[in-house]
Amino acid sequence: MGMNLSSDETLPCRWAPAEDELYRAYHDEEWGVPEYDPRALWEKLQLDGMQAGLSWITILRKRDAIREEFDSFIPEQIAMWDQERIEKALTNPGIIRSPTKIKATIGNARAFIDMQEKGEDFSEWLWSFTGGTPIVNQLRDITEVPAKTPLSEEIAKALKARGFKFCGPVIVYAFMQAVGMINDHETRCPRHSEIQELHS
Repeated sequence: MGMNLSSDETLPCRWAPAEDELYRAYHDEEWGVPEYDPRALWEKLQLDGMQAGLSWITILRKRDAIREEFDSFIPEQIAMWDQERIEKALTNPGIIRSPTKIKATIGNARAFIDMQEKGEDFSEWLWSFTGGTPIVNQLRDITEVPAKTPLSEEIAKALKARGFKFCGPVIVYAFMQAVGMINDHETRCPRHSEIQELHS
């Protein structure tokens, strides 16, 4: 995640320092909460793909501007982007101005729609890899987290087979943590049990 670890052992998940309100709010309200909406899952996968080579806080700070430029991440709209629309996006300093990442997002919108047209619900399909419920890890410290796992490698391979890009196993693992397919909050973090209780 490109984390800056706090040395204060009293904080929930050390990668979310109290002095960074945006990061802390993301940790306290979003990260690890199970997401089942297909469009929201697709959006998060795109944002994680845009993060490649950057820190997550960079994306978080630009997220509102990125959402605005990318048609609220509605796949049906992004799938219709042409070169002229790409050029327009590239003039926006509020987004990640990478032609490769923008083209990947367009292709990923088309891949999402292809799945829908074949009767594959993006959410049901993704969650099938975890049996429909979150995997609850018992991490004492966020530094114990692997960069990728056999499951994230399996999902990355399956996404690529469906035409998705910027979805390697490291990106997919970060995505799985963020959308609650995996509960990787540290066990002493209040959010670890709070999120688990959403499913009890």
